[in-house]
Amino acid sequence: MVWAWRFEKADGTETSPVVEPEEFTTQGDAEDWIGEVWKDLLDGGAERVTLFGDDTEIYRMSLRAAADN
Repeated sequence: MVWAWRFEKADGTETSPVVEPEEFTTQGDAEDWIGEVWKDLLDGGAERVTLFGDDTEIYRMSLRAAADN
């Protein structure tokens, strides 16, 4: 299975990330990566991310919520 992130602006439109993700072979690797770069992504205009396992949406989360904690 291939794991990938989709990056979205506040209005829900897809945007290119300021930090290009690598290819992830596990969900844990994808989640570790987002945990390391979420602030850069938020500063670059991404407000939300969605994790996909192959073509299946796993979950969506707000990067803004992490910044507010």
